[in-house]
Amino acid sequence: MGNVNKTDKLDAKGLAKLLHLDSLPTVWLPSGEIRDERELHRTRMALSKLRTALKNRIHATLAKYGITTTEHSDIFAGAGRAWLKTTLSRLPPETRRCVTQEIEALDGLQLQIAQLEERIRERIAVTPSIQLLKSLPGVGDILGIVIDREIGSIDRFYTSGRFTSYAGLVPTVHASGGKTRFGHMRKPSNQYLKWAFIEAANVVVRHRHHPAWKTKYVCQVYDQVCQRKGHSIAVGAAVRAA
Repeated sequence: MGNVNKTDKLDAKGLAKLLHLDSLPTVWLPSGEIRDERELHRTRMALSKLRTALKNRIHATLAKYGITTTEHSDIFAGAGRAWLKTTLSRLPPETRRCVTQEIEALDGLQLQIAQLEERIRERIAVTPSIQLLKSLPGVGDILGIVIDREIGSIDRFYTSGRFTSYAGLVPTVHASGGKTRFGHMRKPSNQYLKWAFIEAANVVVRHRHHPAWKTKYVCQVYDQVCQRKGHSIAVGAAVRAA
């Protein structure tokens, strides 16, 4: 409140002044149901990070002993998994035992993630707002529930600018002396929403040359910005355009 000192009396006076001017900041609290269902996708994301960490560790262990393959893009599924099992015999005994345990842990994580995804699909099927979100370019089952439950109530955002700022999709701005410079996207934001929208934009980028997608506005925005600013900035522009 611009006071030199900080006391309970001065704080109370300042809060009373803000309340009188109807400018006291408020915080939106989601309902118990929304907070409960947020755990579905947040837990899936946490388990996915553990899955990625295990896969990276296995790749690093194989690379340490010069074991690589160019025939299989994914060594944890299909023919790649069969190759991985036969390759374990080339590792020293203790290393082989550790990698075997990591594969078992990876299988357990994959089962847990599959169970979460099944429950997510059950909730999506009875939620009209998520079905509507899935009509957006690049938004599927997982991204749909992330966006819907992290937003909670779209009515709490008075403008689209406030919403994109909350989701961390707007660049930082440094303006002085008539010059304006735009920086990276804002870090203080809802990271779950930010991840979901960027993932959706990357889906759009991968399919933008498909005949059914070429005429979409978001694809046109990406192509125009990418020519001038590059891929990273174009993805951010595509997110805001969607």
